Amino acid sequence: MTREPETPPLLLRRIYGTVGITLLVGLYLLVGLTGHDPWRGDDAVHLGPILSMLKGEGWLFPMLAGEPLTAYPPLYYWTGAFLAWISSGFLALHEGARLASAVFVALGVYFSARTAEALYGRPARTPAALLTMGALGLVLHAHETQPLLALMATIALTLRGLAQVPQRPLAGSLLAGVGSALAFLAAGLAGLLLTASLLPLLMLLSRDCRNPRASGALILGLCLALSLSALWPLAVHLRQPELFSLWLSHEWSLLSAPPLSPREIVGGLELLGWFTWPLWPIVFWSLWRARRSLGDLRWLLPLLSAVLVVSVLVMQGDLAQASALPILPAMALLAAGGVPSLRRGAANALDWFSLMSLATFGILVWLAWSAQWAGWPPGLARHVARNAPDFVLSDPGFQAAVGAVITVIWIALLWKLPRSSSRAPANWAIGLTMLWCLAVVLLMPWFNNGRSYRATMASLQIALVGERASNPDACIATTGLPKHVRSSLDYFAGLRPVPIVDDATPCPLLLVINDGHTAAQFAPEWKPVWEFRRGAGRRTETLTLLRREPS
Repeated sequence: MTREPETPPLLLRRIYGTVGITLLVGLYLLVGLTGHDPWRGDDAVHLGPILSMLKGEGWLFPMLAGEPLTAYPPLYYWTGAFLAWISSGFLALHEGARLASAVFVALGVYFSARTAEALYGRPARTPAALLTMGALGLVLHAHETQPLLALMATIALTLRGLAQVPQRPLAGSLLAGVGSALAFLAAGLAGLLLTASLLPLLMLLSRDCRNPRASGALILGLCLALSLSALWPLAVHLRQPELFSLWLSHEWSLLSAPPLSPREIVGGLELLGWFTWPLWPIVFWSLWRARRSLGDLRWLLPLLSAVLVVSVLVMQGDLAQASALPILPAMALLAAGGVPSLRRGAANALDWFSLMSLATFGILVWLAWSAQWAGWPPGLARHVARNAPDFVLSDPGFQAAVGAVITVIWIALLWKLPRSSSRAPANWAIGLTMLWCLAVVLLMPWFNNGRSYRATMASLQIALVGERASNPDACIATTGLPKHVRSSLDYFAGLRPVPIVDDATPCPLLLVINDGHTAAQFAPEWKPVWEFRRGAGRRTETLTLLRREPS
């Protein structure tokens, strides 16, 4: 009597099926989103407009501490303000605002997976989701206030619509038009260029979109994209024409900026190399396998999107890490199309490399925690102490217990991971998620100590109590603070320093940051009354409060 092949247990199928992937994405997005202050850089900068909106300012045009912020239109800020408002009962304002990042990353993963299914079939859906969230450069930006995540999601939405054009021309084109308009509302003219340009390009280059029905639908989708995109600038022009002129000047400066030099292009390739790991090796394999059919929509669509993103990066001369986020949907689609055809040796090599590299990083995370707790290894302990000399580990026992549980779960999931064409992407996505969770549990308090401005602003407020004892309404002037410092001042201390005009100010107090200038370079009547130094090495910042003394 022959034995029936054993069916995998229901629990195992759930863990490694759609339910498991949904839980993995949720874990990836939510762990580390809360539990820390706004950090130096984009996290603090882009909290500023959300804070202003919740104060009743800048709902139409983003404002940072009372001044217009032209970097991005308001789509991300509207979403962050709404989520911060509805979660105010159980989350701090900055934590609720970061929920916008989780929403846009989740949408990006979802639309990338559905687009891969439309282009390559059902087997590509899971790899597309895993590869999108598994991009190495996404993990940190997914847990900060970052407007470019909205652009990433809207590009994925546009690609989802265009992938349907051969089967459903009108519905797909209209969805792409809505995605393009939202991309404009997320990132301005650059967002519109990265999405709306795809519609006429497909009419010219794609064999699947040259028939009259598809071409007419794409033209209609393009008209919809341009019409909807005009609504926000028109509203700004009617209500605040000076801000519209300011925004238009900023957009033109981006489009007319000098392109990257050859040396900078090499730096950009290095950025894309580590940012999109492990996608790009699979992308090259996919393009090689499909070299005779690159004119098909399934390859042409994501390839055009990737080329547009790279072209805009070169044209704008922007090498900021977050500027690479818009390329992730296209890279994930190209890689997902090649995963089912990976040769066994290449798939096993990628699988083992993922396992060994992430395990190595996991060991380094444990060593970094050991340096905080036990002072071992000594060299790493000295580095930890030098960058955060006032940091004290509060609950090492709890951290060690939770970290051990995460490590055991990580090993168990990889041990039972089923053999399939998606094993290598799943191995990487699971490992990266577990590594991120481990880093959050063991290292987040130390990073928060060094990158938060809470202690700095608390110390400044104490100093201001004495300085304002005789003049409670005394204003504070500034020579020009960085955006993240101005946003932190507004959030933590409710302070908005007044810019100095023509080297003169009526304010009796002056707040400066050490960026190559010192108090000795000011007029003799300015005397320092407070100073706070934070960070170490190249990230050292010294804030100084000066008082004008009578002549």
